[in-house]
Order: sequence, then structure tokens, then C-alpha cells
Amino acid sequence: MRNTLFRLILLALAVFAIAFVAAPFYSYRALRAATVAEDVTAMSQLVDFPAVRKSLAGQLDPDSTRTAEPPTIWQDPVGALKRAWKDVAPQPPKVDRYVTVAGLGDVLRGYAPDTAPPEEKPDGSFMSGAKGMVSGPWPGVAYFGLERVRFAVKRPDAPEKVTLLTFERRSLFAWKLVHVQLPEGER
Repeated sequence: MRNTLFRLILLALAVFAIAFVAAPFYSYRALRAATVAEDVTAMSQLVDFPAVRKSLAGQLDPDSTRTAEPPTIWQDPVGALKRAWKDVAPQPPKVDRYVTVAGLGDVLRGYAPDTAPPEEKPDGSFMSGAKGMVSGPWPGVAYFGLERVRFAVKRPDAPEKVTLLTFERRSLFAWKLVHVQLPEGER
């Protein structure tokens, strides 16, 4: 009786440990599936959009996250005029194309937005769904911690270009995408 109880407890602990370790991978695959299915509700549960926007804004437009005081007309007249002109005619944010459904789907596959080859949409059959779950690219683990996991997604046609995706724990088994690190030269 004790031996059976001990084995059941060990089995429960092993199942818990496997589910705990597999949860971030499941979140990544669920996010990929949500982008393919264009499921905005599922994406909103799997992505912290303000945090992702902030991480991308710092990479795409380094001037937008500058915390230094802007130049005054007395200290730097040319810099003050440039800043005044920039504020009058703001450029459209570069981040917007990355946080759309299609843009995020391309980033999750390792591509820049609008540069990825078209992805095959599942037709609803069991075999199509199973093929979509096992098809790549599979992310590599760059860092695994209790509260954060960083995945490295290599671009299939250029393996030297690696996109880093950081997922953060929100509850015991729930993870959200909070940071995207783009490859060098992709900005």
C-alpha cells in the first residue's frame, strides 16, 4: 500500500515537472497557431503588447526611448531645431508593422514583417492540424529560468539571423511574450 502511494506521488511530481517545463514551449506554439488562424483574442492572452511595443521601439527608433533632456536653443541650436521639426512632422512608427497579426507571425518564424514566404493554412482536418503542430521552425532555448524563458528562432534561409523571444511567467502554467530582440541589421 505504501509503495503504491509513493509511486503515485512520484508519478504526480514527474507529470507536474514535465508540464512545468513544457508550458513555455506550449505558449510559443499556441502563439504561432493564433497568428496562423488570425485569432486576435488568443494573441491578446499570449502577448503583452505594451511591453513588446516598448522593446521594439527601443530597437527600431533609439531616439524615441532617449531619457536625456532635449537640447535647448542656447546649448545646441541646431539640435533644438531638429527636435522641433521632428515633433511637428512625426514619422509613422516603425513598430506598428511588427505588432500586427501578420507581422508577429513573421517574427515568430524568424523573419521581418512582410518578408516571410507564405505559410500554409490548415484546412481543418486532423492531419493538417497535426502537421502544423510539428512543422518548424522550432525555437532553440537561449535561456531557461523559473520566471523567464528566452527562445532563439533562426531564420530558415539565413541561420546567422536569430530572433530572440522572451516569455515571462504570469501564473503557474501561463506565459506571455514580453520582449522581441531583432537580429542585427534588421532595424
